[in-house]
Amino acid sequence: MSSLKPILLVEDDPRDVELTLNTLVQSRLANEVVVARDGAEAAAMLFPETGKGLQPGMILLDIKLPKLGGLDLLARIRETPATQALPVVMLTASGEEADLARSHALGINAYVVKPVSLQAFQDALYELGTFWGIMPRRT
Repeated sequence: MSSLKPILLVEDDPRDVELTLNTLVQSRLANEVVVARDGAEAAAMLFPETGKGLQPGMILLDIKLPKLGGLDLLARIRETPATQALPVVMLTASGEEADLARSHALGINAYVVKPVSLQAFQDALYELGTFWGIMPRRT
């Protein structure tokens, strides 16, 4: 198993999960990607009842999630000493100003509105990966 920290992808839309995973693989990502299908599942991974939780290298987080919303999960991440320094990127279809403002107030590291086109989405994920040092630069 790799010594690289995994990426936690928190996304409920199966098409977006598949698209994100495919894009990360095509970008030669070496990190394992762990998928949580809702906010409660991600919280259970990060904050288990016993023992140490998942310590990802980065979290890609959607805002609109079932069971526990992305903004509520982000608030919990930032208020918990063990997770408050984790890089969290809001990767969402929401371009609403209120969501953007609340994300920044809660301490988001980056806010990316999912582009409509496949190429724009792939480029956005690649730029995030190179910025956070999880993908090699294109040659």
